[in-house]
Amino acid sequence: MSGIEPIIAVVILVAVTLVIAIGVIGWLMGWWGTIGATEQLILYGDSKLKVSDNNTVNTVTVELHVANKGSAAAVIYKVEVAGAAASKLSDKDNKICSNNQCTLTPGADVTITAEGFTGLTIVPGTSYVVKVYTKAGNTYQITLVAEKSS
Repeated sequence: MSGIEPIIAVVILVAVTLVIAIGVIGWLMGWWGTIGATEQLILYGDSKLKVSDNNTVNTVTVELHVANKGSAAAVIYKVEVAGAAASKLSDKDNKICSNNQCTLTPGADVTITAEGFTGLTIVPGTSYVVKVYTKAGNTYQITLVAEKSS
């Protein structure tokens, strides 16, 4: 009975060293910090679905009060009302929304405005489901009663 061949022992030592080095580098660079992190959006009931009727043109605006209670950033890329998507997403100071997407860092609590819905007729006093889509593949929804904007 003999021991391990020296060449096999060297290969095993090099492999173990590489695995440890990759682990340490990943830890130092923060690569492992996002593993297991998730977004968790909350859509608050004080959100509003506003409609104005100007010469038979129905203008719809959704003001969503959203918070990210998760541990990862959430990127909202689409807001829908009754199957029609908004063409513009923005926030009050244009700090979190750009290029028609809004990025909510963990702990963020903001109001996002969605507008530019085409082919959508909204009746004040009627309930509508508003859906929010994120890049992570999640869909969040809230039911809002349409109100006439002033």
